[in-house]
Amino acid sequence: MAAAVSALSSLGVPEADVGSSEEEEEEAGPGPAAAAAAEQRREERLRRFRELHMKRYEACKLNSQEVVEEDKRLKLPPNWEAKKARLEWELQVQEKKKECAARGEDYERVKLLEISAEDAERWERKKKRKNPDLGFSDYAAAQLRQYQRLTRQIKPDLEQYEKLKEQYGEALYPTSDSLLHGTHVPSKEGVDRMVADLEKQIEKREKYSRRRPYNDDADIDYINERNAKFNQKAERFYGKYTAEIKQNLERGTAV
Repeated sequence: MAAAVSALSSLGVPEADVGSSEEEEEEAGPGPAAAAAAEQRREERLRRFRELHMKRYEACKLNSQEVVEEDKRLKLPPNWEAKKARLEWELQVQEKKKECAARGEDYERVKLLEISAEDAERWERKKKRKNPDLGFSDYAAAQLRQYQRLTRQIKPDLEQYEKLKEQYGEALYPTSDSLLHGTHVPSKEGVDRMVADLEKQIEKREKYSRRRPYNDDADIDYINERNAKFNQKAERFYGKYTAEIKQNLERGTAV
C-alpha cells in the first residue's frame, strides 16, 4: 500500500485523494452479487411462507368438510349403512332384471349360473336348518321362534285324540258358539310333561344370564334401579377415598 501511495505521489497524485477513493469504495458496501443473493433468499422465504399458508388453508378446508360429513352421519339412523347396502343391492338386481328382459333371458337362471358351488352348498345347508337363529330383531319374532321350537317338541297322542273325538264328537272342533271352558281336565301324564318342560326352560334360562344376589342388609342409598347401579360404580371406584367421610357423616362428627 505504501509503495502504491509513493508511486502515485511520484506521478503527482495527492495522498488525500488516494485515501478518499478507498473510503468511497468501503462506503459503497456489498456489490450487486451480494444484493442478488439476499434478494434470492428473501424470495425463497416468501415462497415457503406462501406454501405453508396454502397448506394451512387446505387443512382448515378439509377439517371443515370432515366436520360437516360427521354431522351428517350422526343425524342418520343407526342402521343406515345396512339400509344403504340393501338399497344398492336392490338397484343392482333391478338393473340385472332389465338387462335380462332386454336380452330375452330368464333372470333366475342367469342368477343361478353366477352362483359358485360353495355358496350354493352353504345356502342349502342353511335352508335345511329347522329353526335357524337369524339374530334378534324384536320380541315378537323371538316369541314366535320359541313357540315354533316348543310345538315341534310336542308328540301327539293319537289314542287319546281318538278317545276325545268319540267323547265330544263335533264339539271337539270348537266354533265361535262353543262353550268348552272348564270342561277339559288334563291327565296326570300331561301335567307332569308340562312341569318337566317348564323346569327345562327355567334351567336353560338360568344359564343365559346370572342375576347378582340381593343383599337385604345393605344400606338403601338409591331411589331407583338406575341410581343403584350408579352408586355401585361410584363405590367401586371411589369408595376407598370416601370411606372416612361417609363414616363421619353417619356418626355426625363431620366438620
